[in-house]
Amino acid sequence: MEKSIVVANISKAYKQYPSKWARVLEWVTGRSQHKKNWVLQNINFTVERGEAIGIVGANGAGKSTLLKIITGTTQPTIGSVFVSGRVAALLELGMGFHPDFTGRQNALMAGQLLGYGTDEIRSLMSEIEAFADIGNYIDQPVRIYSSGMQVRLAFAVSTAARPDVLIVDEALSVGDAAFQRKCFRRIEDYRNAGTTLLFVSHDIEAVKKICDRAIFINCGAMVEIGVAKKVCDTYERVQFGSKKFDKKTQKDVESLYDPLLNSNSVEMQYGSRRAEIVNVNIVNEEGDVTNVIPEGGRICISYEVDFKESAEAVNFGMMIKSLDGICVYAIHRNAKINTRKKSFRDGDFVQVQFNLNANLVPGTYCLNVGLTREVDGAEEMLHRRVDVLIFRVIGGHPYSSSGFANMFGVVQVESK
Repeated sequence: MEKSIVVANISKAYKQYPSKWARVLEWVTGRSQHKKNWVLQNINFTVERGEAIGIVGANGAGKSTLLKIITGTTQPTIGSVFVSGRVAALLELGMGFHPDFTGRQNALMAGQLLGYGTDEIRSLMSEIEAFADIGNYIDQPVRIYSSGMQVRLAFAVSTAARPDVLIVDEALSVGDAAFQRKCFRRIEDYRNAGTTLLFVSHDIEAVKKICDRAIFINCGAMVEIGVAKKVCDTYERVQFGSKKFDKKTQKDVESLYDPLLNSNSVEMQYGSRRAEIVNVNIVNEEGDVTNVIPEGGRICISYEVDFKESAEAVNFGMMIKSLDGICVYAIHRNAKINTRKKSFRDGDFVQVQFNLNANLVPGTYCLNVGLTREVDGAEEMLHRRVDVLIFRVIGGHPYSSSGFANMFGVVQVESK
């Protein structure tokens, strides 16, 4: 396969002087007055085109320095880097935006720094504005932007056109859930089209789901490289080996509604619309509409369907996905609906309910709902609403784990 990134024997050291005068003395005499602080040592790896590589490690391990060397913003002390194609990097919040310039002006300048021509970046501005979704703030000075607004604009500029290599360093962690879902969807689309991804994150589950392989860096040295899950497990053992669980019980956790979990900017709809899904809600045991659910809590996913035409052999469905698009749970055919009715007439208006336990590991999830009918042995999509709701599962069980499902296991150890 074609090589996208080759990192060969990279080491990076910064000079440390005992005082400000020691630097002057070194300039005057030519004799070394400094010590070298090696932040990276002997880093070697190769990334194939279209591959996704996660980089994990504690703060100060050298992850960001490595990415800066790969993008060319910092030079290595020893070693070399080869990168094939155009690189889009989201390394730091704001991506060098000037606080006194407007978002539009900064987008134009940042686009040119990324290698776009003036006409090209201007032609992409409508796409950048739509993706960033910051409204009239695009023509306001960046100094009044929140951190989330800065990252929206930075990501929109960096990914306005598909790069050959996309580098993301922890920046998405400041975005809201809906924008994170939007970003992961674009990353997924670019990966499918052949973009190489370098992804640095403290969200270990995201690294496992997105990346093919991972690199664990500790104190500037590469501890392990390999399959993402195996490397992440090693990192967690080293980093969190003494972690203690919060012993708060599930009864202490209450269902809430968080207005910030808004999916309006990411929802997609398609289908023939011969029937339409409306009023999609998640309802807790008390009958209240909610989007913050206690781990293991009983919930009802409810929506209504307005039939515009008669329909036979109708199937109702729903799907729960992680923020990066992994299907966690889905049900479609043979759903047990109260009416047990599969044929509907023009003008019928029905309610569909899915009652289930939220046996999910704490995290943020997306809800899809859909409606199909069978015609001459083929399935027709009447209406599908993708990412119609975003909801959060909050912890309360002492044995919460990683992954998606919580089996609520109880550990017992007995002497023999």
